[in-house]
Amino acid sequence: MFRFEHPYYLYLLLLIPAMIIVFEVLHFYSKNIKNKLAEESMLKRLMPGWTSSRKRSRFILLTLSIAFLVLALANPQWSGKREKTTITSSDVFIALDISQSMMVEDLPPNRLERAKKVTESLVEALKGNRIGLILFAGDAFIQVPLTTDYAAVLLTLKSAHPDQIIHQGTAIKESFEIAQKSFTEEEKHQRAIILVTDGEDHDGDAISRAKEVYADGMLVFTIGVGSSEGGFVPEAYYAGSPIYKKDEEGKFVKSRVNEELLRDLAVAGKGEYFSVLEGESLVQKLTTQLEKLEKREMEQRSFTAYESYFGFFLILAIMFLLAEFFWPEKKL
Repeated sequence: MFRFEHPYYLYLLLLIPAMIIVFEVLHFYSKNIKNKLAEESMLKRLMPGWTSSRKRSRFILLTLSIAFLVLALANPQWSGKREKTTITSSDVFIALDISQSMMVEDLPPNRLERAKKVTESLVEALKGNRIGLILFAGDAFIQVPLTTDYAAVLLTLKSAHPDQIIHQGTAIKESFEIAQKSFTEEEKHQRAIILVTDGEDHDGDAISRAKEVYADGMLVFTIGVGSSEGGFVPEAYYAGSPIYKKDEEGKFVKSRVNEELLRDLAVAGKGEYFSVLEGESLVQKLTTQLEKLEKREMEQRSFTAYESYFGFFLILAIMFLLAEFFWPEKKL
């Protein structure tokens, strides 16, 4: 099978007909001017050894050099043998908290946007693995099943908002459960779940569930989003300004990141806790840990190996260019 690796370079060959037309027009006018200036016999005496055929020969050599150079740029390739490759990957679920407390502005612009930013960086760093996205508040849902369609993950992540889940809370246990249920009993390979949350208003039994999913082969990593100082929880907005949530006593509800819980979850799930305040170093550290996960065979792909022959055409282009350069315009 034959192909050009870069076929768009072949459009440059359209320059050659244009060059030929320009050359012939200039040659025609040059010949007419010479005929008007002197007779042919006198021209031969004034320019001994010069002939128009030699000029034409140099032009042909230059044209051939350009043609072969264009072919070299396009890189002609012939197919060789078909080869197979096995693609392996790890399975990683990212569970993002979209509860109302994630709208607290102690981390500007707010916790949710900071969480999205670090999650986007994680998706980019984990390319080559299967990634799934879980969104949770009072309930948990798999928004994107395990996939290598990273664009779909990023698109869903971008639109994540507390309005998507009516029931408020932090359903960490449910996030573990639906991630665990997405694997069959035959799938015993090691995998991971990354919780991106402030850990506020969590449901019960989250730590015991973290131990269970680890026993089932899933490591638990946690990323804390929020500050120790915390901030008031907005429950609505009016004219662009937040209306803060109040408790039964009429006091504003203040939310702080629950680092103690998130550390305990990571310990129970044999993973590690990180703070979103660590920035890009968080992504590097976490991806280093995830690289240790057991890889599973995802698929086998067959492809055709092509051999390039641009070098042959490049040598021809150089040879014709050198011939044009050293070709004498008149007889020696």
